[in-house]
Amino acid sequence: MEILVVGAGVVGLACARALALAGHEVVVAEASGWIGSGVSSRNSEVIHAGMYYPTGSGKAHHCVAGRRRLYAFCESHGVPHARPGKLIVATSEAERAKIEAIARQGAINDVEGLELLEGRDARAMEPELACVAALWSPQTGIIDSHALMLALQGDLEDCGGMIAFESPVTRLHRKDGLWHATVAGEETPFDAVVNAAALGAQKLARVTEGFEEGLIPPLVYAKGNYFGCTGRPAFSRLIYPAPIDGGLGVHVTLDLGGRMRFGPDVEWIEEEEYAVDPQRAESFYAAIRRYWPALPDGALTADYSGIRPKLSGPGEPAADFIICGPQDHGLPGHVALFGIESPGLTSCLSIADAVVAKFEA
Repeated sequence: MEILVVGAGVVGLACARALALAGHEVVVAEASGWIGSGVSSRNSEVIHAGMYYPTGSGKAHHCVAGRRRLYAFCESHGVPHARPGKLIVATSEAERAKIEAIARQGAINDVEGLELLEGRDARAMEPELACVAALWSPQTGIIDSHALMLALQGDLEDCGGMIAFESPVTRLHRKDGLWHATVAGEETPFDAVVNAAALGAQKLARVTEGFEEGLIPPLVYAKGNYFGCTGRPAFSRLIYPAPIDGGLGVHVTLDLGGRMRFGPDVEWIEEEEYAVDPQRAESFYAAIRRYWPALPDGALTADYSGIRPKLSGPGEPAADFIICGPQDHGLPGHVALFGIESPGLTSCLSIADAVVAKFEA
């Protein structure tokens, strides 16, 4: 088939690659001038192990399967990555029960190598850490997300696929058994379409002829702010607190150059904007000092932010990935992806397999 994939983020590129490898002719339409310009360029670049997500959920399946695939892909394609592991820490006895529950869920989700530690054992690994207990996850890693996207793009193009930049899709409608896409003002026919538009997925669904409004989930903007940290890194592994409403808490991430940063927090917003308010540092200091009491005054600097395309708001249960195909909405040759937030990067290769399967069903 000739397939249009809308969105050149990490998931859109993974889907396009998988469809091209399956023998289809693939064009990716990207509204901006480069790959990964949205959600994919504004995250923690963490490869998640998969212990947080509910039994049987799409996130649980795709995170674990995708993580295994992603490490193998990085090895075979020379994508820079590392596997430093992470500690999920309990800073009070009340939080101990939380991390024990995460450990149990991780075992159900078939996450390898998880180990509950007492505080002294965690501090032996990370002397700057303050905690009463911790969950050790050796399968958690970090990745150069842009290098990953370049590798996905390379495979796509090796299979004859292409990316059309500065090509916003403003309408999709059926005519003569084909999908006609209005791309950069011009109408082009395709056999099939994948909506991988991330923050724009709901908007694209609303201009897709025949896509029922009742099947379009709400889009909730959950902004995550990051702060950099001056001085030498205090930790050699990722450090996560017990999860909070809407996210995994203000955690320590390391990039491949060894730089330490903190975030993201959760800031519920109404419209897309990326400025980081330096005054948010005060809440960061309070959160971080629960597990790193020695954080110096004045060490945090506003860095960058990203927006999670969530399907649930504050106080609501976390929503799962939605991969909506012809069997769900009745539209032939159309797959729409909604709510592909964390662990979307980790899950990208597994999500791509699910999209291919939707067309083959």
